[in-house]
This record gives sequence, C-alpha cells and structure tokens, in this order.
Amino acid sequence: MPIVVTGATGQLGRLTVEALLRRGIPAADIIATGRDIATIKDLADGGITVRRADFADADGLAEAFAGADRLLLISASVPVNERVANHRRVIDAAASAGVSLVAYTSTTHADTATTVIGATHGETEAYLRDRGIPSVLLRNGWYLENYTSQLPQILHNGAVVGAAGEGRISAASRADYAEAAAVVLTTEGHTGAVYELGGDESFTLSELAAAISAAARKQVTYADLPVTDFAQVLAAAGLPAELAEVLADADRGMNRGEMYTDSGDLRRLIGRPPVTLAEALAVALHD
Repeated sequence: MPIVVTGATGQLGRLTVEALLRRGIPAADIIATGRDIATIKDLADGGITVRRADFADADGLAEAFAGADRLLLISASVPVNERVANHRRVIDAAASAGVSLVAYTSTTHADTATTVIGATHGETEAYLRDRGIPSVLLRNGWYLENYTSQLPQILHNGAVVGAAGEGRISAASRADYAEAAAVVLTTEGHTGAVYELGGDESFTLSELAAAISAAARKQVTYADLPVTDFAQVLAAAGLPAELAEVLADADRGMNRGEMYTDSGDLRRLIGRPPVTLAEALAVALHD
C-alpha cells in the first residue's frame, strides 16, 4: 500500500525514501512529496511517485496524499510561529485521505519540553491525538550532523560554543532516524507507540569538544555561554535573529536534560547500535 513521505526534498525525507527502498518497498508504492519537486527528479526517474506538497496549501495536500495508506509527517522547517498550523493541515489532509497510520517526527520528551521547538511538537502531538488518527510518535533527538557539519569552524576557532552547560545529549545520525521511520512505516505493532529516539552514548558539549580534540588531534575546548549571549554569537555568525534565538533556546533545553534519553528505542527499532559520536567524527574528518 502506498507510503507518503513528506519533506522528501530534505535530508531526512530523502534518507527515509532510500531506507524504504532498502527494506524492499517497491518504488511504485512510495509517494515522495515536497515543495520543490525538481530537486527529487531522480526519485521520479527511479519509478517513485513524486507529488508537490506545500504544508500551507490544504487543497494541494489533499491531492498529494490521495490513495495513501501510511504517511510520514516530517516536522516543518518553517518559522516557529507557522509550524503547528502547517502540521495541522497535513494531519487534516491525511485524515481526509483515510490513511491507516501517521508517523510524526517529534522531539525527545515533547510532552514536557520547555523549549520553543518542543512546544510546537507538543501541540502537534496533541492535535494528532484529538483527531483520533492512528499514529506513532518518533521523538527524534538531536542530529550528530548538527555538530559534524560545524567541524571546519570548530577546528578553526578551537572551540565548541554553546549554552548547554553539562546537559547530556543523546544525538544520532539522520540515517539512523530515517531507518527507524522506515521500520515503523513497513512493520506492524507500532500504532499508539511513543518512541524516544537517540544514540546509545550520550555526551555533554565538553565531552564533544574532547572527542573532536582526540579525533582531529587538535585542542578544542568548550565555551559555555549564557543563552542570550549564545544567541548573539549565532546571529553575529549570520543566522537570522529568530533562528539564533530558537537554537540558543534548544541549548537551554539540553542543559535541562530535554535532549537526553536512555530508552534504547532507536537501537531496538533499527536492530543494531546507532552510529556513535566517534564514528560520525571519523567519517566527517575524512570526507
């Protein structure tokens, strides 16, 4: 039965499509959606159905989801104040299409998270429950790539900069989160489940700096800043002010343990240990 992947034009969405194919789902049974479908022409060339889906366009969503059985809702990357409304339109369209399961990529501890991002996930989860659609919550932790992508700058400056204090972070790779999504979309017994997903080996940002030092053989330290100061650093680096504040607020949540989980859910879903920080650093440093 057709499986819809929203956000297939993004990194997590594309990785999920690839994971579905590896799990034996025929290309004809996958519907890859996104706003700029020109960027996934190669998926269409491979036999996957590609449809345009803009979370702000309710009518377009209904067309994109027609005939779908299961749907992966990858949380929107639009400004925070638009996210919940966009998610609700997707959920409404999925309900109208009669999907049998919606899998939603939420965040760790979304029901108790105090961050701005966490609140949007919590509201989306509540709306899914209120609509009564069979669903599974994939509460994804932080991406290892959030740090490995910054390695050139970190090594240049000799510092990891943040506002997470000694809060522990259970980060994992996008590919592992995508594999978990593919598992719940293609196997039974997940309806109603809430999976707290993250790596097996958590770390603080001080430990991240030490791991980078060991992997790169260059001294890197951790500079812990107040949240407002960290937001200013991010803005000075070129990030939009709103995004800088949201990311700094995410570090505040990390300091409170909101990005930590020892559930083991990710390992159990994918059937192997998730990629570790050391492994991710080794790959990133040799690319």
